[in-house]
Amino acid sequence: MPHLAHTNDLSTAGLERFDAIIDVRSPSEFAEDHLPGALNLPVLDDEERALVGTHYTQISVFEARRMGAALVSRNIARHLETTLADKPKQFRPLVYCWRGGMRSQSMALVLASVGWKPVLIEGGYRTWRRDVVAAQDHVELPRLILVDGQTGTAKTALLKQLEADGEQIIDLEGLAHHRGSIFGDFPDADQPSQKAFETALHTIIRNLDRDLPVYVEAESRQVGRRRVPPGLWAAMQAAPRLVIRAPVDARAEYLVTAYPDLLTHTDKLVSAIDGLRPFHAKTVIADWLSLAEKGDWTQLAVDLVTQHYDPAYDRARKRQEAGRADREIETDQLDPSALVDMSARIRALPPL
Repeated sequence: MPHLAHTNDLSTAGLERFDAIIDVRSPSEFAEDHLPGALNLPVLDDEERALVGTHYTQISVFEARRMGAALVSRNIARHLETTLADKPKQFRPLVYCWRGGMRSQSMALVLASVGWKPVLIEGGYRTWRRDVVAAQDHVELPRLILVDGQTGTAKTALLKQLEADGEQIIDLEGLAHHRGSIFGDFPDADQPSQKAFETALHTIIRNLDRDLPVYVEAESRQVGRRRVPPGLWAAMQAAPRLVIRAPVDARAEYLVTAYPDLLTHTDKLVSAIDGLRPFHAKTVIADWLSLAEKGDWTQLAVDLVTQHYDPAYDRARKRQEAGRADREIETDQLDPSALVDMSARIRALPPL
């Protein structure tokens, strides 16, 4: 039997030593979370895993193992004939399952028999998850700068412009697949699981240059249904704020362009407005629904900004003023050229 090597070095450099990272868990396990860059080659799919598990607990351990072995063999054969068919002799994959047990060992033994050099993660996915959880409480961050400002000040777009200009960012909304408000669901993607959100954050944070600042949008603790981990949240609370100021008309115009999905799916917009009923009088909600029905998007954006979001923003920031070293960037426009100009002005500022 081939000797199988193991590793518990899951640092960025440790993972980069391998030609591929193969996750042999079921598709649902993989979808919940996985190592960055991993390829899902399940040795048992979700239905097969449930079937074997039922046999194991209710019928016979021996029969469950025999059934599992047959299914695993067929699935590995299919992967060899398809996804792995073009791998060279020097192929060196990292293989893991939930806890480094039978599923990953079965795949690794077959790969080793071919002549490749597979390495198993000691402890499987659970080792990775422990690393991610431990890093949440003891996060090591560069100098953090919050990009703040009232709703519609194009903070996320400005982050993207800063990134394009060579700055480090953490895009919480992008990682959480949510725009951070009751109108904020991404039109083409569901939110990742909490574990996957934390993995994405961990992967970015551990690769940041500690000698350079990192810009983060001033989000609330919840981004949609995903919670910012405690270490990062504490750092955000203590970080200085760079506040973007823009007039209401420019912000309303930007919001109309930033939420095109709501303009084409008015049922989603109406549902979001209905969600604001606990905070506003019936007449106010009726006015907003009327504007939506008429397609008066700019006026609706103005009303939402001035009557709902700005008061909420002001209340929140009054609770968070202590200890902040704020600077402001003022702009009359929020179009792409204005974002380029703001990025240049921010990068020219002395350190916060």
